[in-house]
Amino acid sequence: MTAPNITLPDVLRSFIDDQVRQRGYSTRSEYVRELIRKDQNRQHQRGLVLDGAESAPTVPVNGDYFESLRAKVRVRMRSANLQSQTSLSL
Repeated sequence: MTAPNITLPDVLRSFIDDQVRQRGYSTRSEYVRELIRKDQNRQHQRGLVLDGAESAPTVPVNGDYFESLRAKVRVRMRSANLQSQTSLSL
């Protein structure tokens, strides 16, 4: 692991120290790592949204769509239950 050196004004360093104390971080580095991970996640989420916005339109989602999904789940659950009962009786 590398240790970058970051120069901060006193007001930002004080803010970080307050966050470390108030939010239970053990070190400044732990706090900064979490900020970076959150930013990575935010950028990833943004990319997914942009990809979705650029994708081709699909069928509208309505109550019938969700009911068809529920029906598929019920069929698979029944199938899984039958398989587990069969394997228990062997």
